[in-house]
Amino acid sequence: QVQLVESGGGLVTGGSLRLSCITSGLTFSDQVMGWFRQAPGKEREFVAGIGWSGASVYYADSVKGRFTIFRDNVRSTVILQMNSLKPEDTAVYYCAAKRVGVPFDRQSSYEYDYWGQGTQVTVSS
Repeated sequence: QVQLVESGGGLVTGGSLRLSCITSGLTFSDQVMGWFRQAPGKEREFVAGIGWSGASVYYADSVKGRFTIFRDNVRSTVILQMNSLKPEDTAVYYCAAKRVGVPFDRQSSYEYDYWGQGTQVTVSS
């Protein structure tokens, strides 16, 4: 059974948070991993993604320079380091996985096969 479990969310006033996503039940090194977020009343949006080896990373324009994604293929974990948080970053954050193979739109939530349950990030002003 595939499981993705996020942790690390919370309530902050600016500053930083580190989100973790621990996976099980899949071959982690075969997966492209992504972080998405969904704010109340809004559609789920892409935040950051990372290729199977970690060499390829990509970000939404809204988080470039503030967020960093990296992965540990030994621990089957993907991390999202979030710095300089803003109130507009408030959302439920989800990690997602898709097995590498046919090229796909890595920023589309519809492409991913597995999802975690999400972790709430709230940034107050």
